Amino acid sequence: MPAADGQIAAFLDVAAETLDTIDRVLDDLDDTTVNAAPPVPGVNTVFALVTHVGGALGYWGGSLMAGEDIPRERSTEFRATGTVAEARAIVARLRTDVPRWAAVAATGIRNPGATGTTRRNAATATPEWVLTHMLRELAQHTGHMEICRDVVARRAD
Repeated sequence: MPAADGQIAAFLDVAAETLDTIDRVLDDLDDTTVNAAPPVPGVNTVFALVTHVGGALGYWGGSLMAGEDIPRERSTEFRATGTVAEARAIVARLRTDVPRWAAVAATGIRNPGATGTTRRNAATATPEWVLTHMLRELAQHTGHMEICRDVVARRAD
């Protein structure tokens, strides 16, 4: 069953707000701090998290739902390094691509066999589930970015 227009519109509103939050996180970082991890084992850098969000949304929205061929190496996303400008470019691409991918939800899943996830239920996912999962990934990792930023930029507010 395809996603309803109201759900797609709500998804796009919340996704845009969340991407705005990522941009504000990046406003507080420089090319050193965007690649700095808090001193806690297993915690990722903001750049790695932005890269992962780009990969996750590209897989779920682009490859699986929209049927695009978007290569992904999930295991390398969390080790990615780069500049604030490169992180902003990922966010800018998502601002363009996510609405296009979400529009496909009204017609269904185009490539249920797309590869690029560790989840076993991807092939049976509905468009509604994919939109919800994309929003979960985006919000969860944006929160991680905010915490990381607070620690590495030594923010107290």
